[in-house]
Amino acid sequence: MNTGSDEPGEVAVAPDETGTDEERSEQERGLGSRAPEFIKARRLLHVSWQVGVFIIGLAVVVTGIIMLPLPGPGWVVIFGGMAIWATEFVWAQLVLRWTKRKVTEAAQRALDPKVRRRNIILTTIGLVIVAVLVGIYVWKFGMAMPWKIENQ
Repeated sequence: MNTGSDEPGEVAVAPDETGTDEERSEQERGLGSRAPEFIKARRLLHVSWQVGVFIIGLAVVVTGIIMLPLPGPGWVVIFGGMAIWATEFVWAQLVLRWTKRKVTEAAQRALDPKVRRRNIILTTIGLVIVAVLVGIYVWKFGMAMPWKIENQ
């Protein structure tokens, strides 16, 4: 079992960390299975429940991986599959907490005025370079495209 104990109904508890109220309420809930008590009370039923959750989560994660090169919200679907796994598995709960912390840190860094100014400057430089390249192409070749479309 992934609850950190062989006793039914017990869950592993994360170390106490200070944070926001939302993080504290999530930590108070503890790590481990979110299965109903009558399922956790029977080992065979609980293992079957975990296998089912794993298979459903795996299907969602694989669908997300397939969506990465195709049109669709691949990363959102992958994290949705991880959230499904997190209902039963401690490792998935820890991965989601780590990911949430990193995304929050990245969002805070992106809102930093120095970083925003740098990103605006880099974007402007990139657009100027693209405009110069398009201008050179139009100056050298005119508006004619490099492929023949009149014959079609």
